[in-house]
Amino acid sequence: MSFHEQYMARALQLAERGLFTTDPNPRVGCVLVKNEQIIGEGWHRRAGEAHAEVNALQDADEQAKGADCYVSLEPCSHTGRTAPCADALIKSGVKRVFIAMKDPNPLVAGKGIEKLNNAGIEVVVGILEQQAEKLNAGFCQRMRLGRPYVRTKIAMSLDGRTAMTSGESQWITGVAARQDVQKIRAQSSAILTGIGTVIADDPSLTVRPEGDWYPDNQVVRQPLRVIVDSQLQISDQAKIFKHDGDILIASAIASKPALKAEVISLPTNDNQVDLSALMAELAQREINEVMVEAGAVLNGALLKANLIDEIVIYMAPKLMGDSAKGLFHLPDLQTMAQNIDLNITDIRAVGKDWRITATPEYNERI
Repeated sequence: MSFHEQYMARALQLAERGLFTTDPNPRVGCVLVKNEQIIGEGWHRRAGEAHAEVNALQDADEQAKGADCYVSLEPCSHTGRTAPCADALIKSGVKRVFIAMKDPNPLVAGKGIEKLNNAGIEVVVGILEQQAEKLNAGFCQRMRLGRPYVRTKIAMSLDGRTAMTSGESQWITGVAARQDVQKIRAQSSAILTGIGTVIADDPSLTVRPEGDWYPDNQVVRQPLRVIVDSQLQISDQAKIFKHDGDILIASAIASKPALKAEVISLPTNDNQVDLSALMAELAQREINEVMVEAGAVLNGALLKANLIDEIVIYMAPKLMGDSAKGLFHLPDLQTMAQNIDLNITDIRAVGKDWRITATPEYNERI
């Protein structure tokens, strides 16, 4: 690893400190270097507060003049809730700016780089670009495609079952895996489930910072909870209404009174909520990452619509039998030629269970 990559790796490490707090903004870190010494560090903590570059400049103070700047995302060039970071870097007198990746936000999209170049500052782009992209996969996808990054979490037995025939599913996995799930919830902008899961399991879908992964000095941010309920079957006594936090119900019919939630009516396919329309709606609400905690029907519908970007499976060393429920309801798949290939990107032990992360390879036959 070159020294440029080492400094950028540190910027990405700083950016990750905002994993649970920056939403809907991207996670960004910045390092200022002079005479081969780090003189200032900063990261973006939460939307509306100072960006990473400004925090690093404040940390370096007057030493920033003539320094090299390493930042994990192109400095912004527009005025939003804060002033342009490109202007702050120019004013500070930094000599060079190394950027991991261009900002896909159309409001920036190269304009920050152009502004720095016009001020006579040397700019280098593309150091640890893939790592930077991965850290902000949801933000990047929302900006480029107009939909959030969708990650579905499934707990299953060794024989691929998610619940007994009766619907009983607590608990397939152990404590460590369930704590790991809380971490994924905490970094998500929204948690999505279906009415079938609400009726069967009566979940709360809240973030509970169990374990040592959540920083002690951070306030727990509760993601938006989204329920796909085409016919508005949900009871106003459901547990999900008993916890603080925003709830959005996506339906195919008009609102139902007395629900402690926002109900929206969306276009339908066969009297079911159009899931692509739902994702577009969530993107409009600045939702970057969606975590799906649902049953086989909704998971199958999302997969069929090419809307799942990542599958996270927690596999427990249990056998639940061939009458238990499976992962995805995909009745249209009848032959091996129709199968959906997955690229496994990570496998690791979590307590006594295994976590498998995979991305689907979609094709036209689905």
